[in-house]
Amino acid sequence: MLSGEDSRRDAVKAIMSSGQRELVAELERLDGGARFGRGRARVLDDGDVFERAGVCVTTMADGEFFTSGLSVVIHPRNPYVPAFQAHFRYCESGDAWWFGGTVELLPCYGFAEDAAHFHRALRHHCDTLDPAFHAQAKRTADDRFRLPHRDEPHGLGGIAYDHLRPAGPHGWRRGAAFTAAGIATLAPAYLPLVRRRRDLPHGERERQWQLHRRGRYAESALFRAASAGRADAEAILLALPPLARWDSGGAPEPGSPEAELASFLEPRDWAGETAATVS
Repeated sequence: MLSGEDSRRDAVKAIMSSGQRELVAELERLDGGARFGRGRARVLDDGDVFERAGVCVTTMADGEFFTSGLSVVIHPRNPYVPAFQAHFRYCESGDAWWFGGTVELLPCYGFAEDAAHFHRALRHHCDTLDPAFHAQAKRTADDRFRLPHRDEPHGLGGIAYDHLRPAGPHGWRRGAAFTAAGIATLAPAYLPLVRRRRDLPHGERERQWQLHRRGRYAESALFRAASAGRADAEAILLALPPLARWDSGGAPEPGSPEAELASFLEPRDWAGETAATVS
């Protein structure tokens, strides 16, 4: 018979593996002929819709320490389709255990209806745990998802939380169920935006802006990895876009759609916006 610890760990590994399998299937259906590679780190490259998408499960056990997580990073081909990342994790250390998660949207161009849809899906998910949880998780995301050396947001925010440990005799089950539901929320939160924008016409100007924004994403990913002392080079590199660019200035033309992105990315209560406001 499995111990309580083994049972919890097996349950978490099943949540992460199932989430990976289901999300990979959704992304493959949306992209048409492209297929993910096999293994722990499943990666799709050079698809019709996704230039790169990674859905990776990592698990590590070392005595009393155990961690398992699911990481999702998506770099779409069309500049009007926002990039996306999400990370869910579970940790145990001795008698302590906790869950964590981050979900973020990274657009190159601002569409209010997309922002509202994405944030409302996350708010609905958070409300299943506690009606007060979304405001806290969104505020943490708004604070965390910034480039500190530039003092600018690198995306449209989402949710972020650490050390989630619901109270009560069924706290672990609630935390595990919340994590499984969060992974299941990713597809309905993000994929409708992909379907809405993937066929919009674009040219070299939009492509170069997309590569510039990818450079900002790469800066953020490398900064966070360095700050956390991460040494998993493969996981870091798989999260990076296949192509990006850096330039000394990069300031867009005043009044252009590209210039409007800066104000669009500033924190805002997208989930609370009325339909008239975001139309």
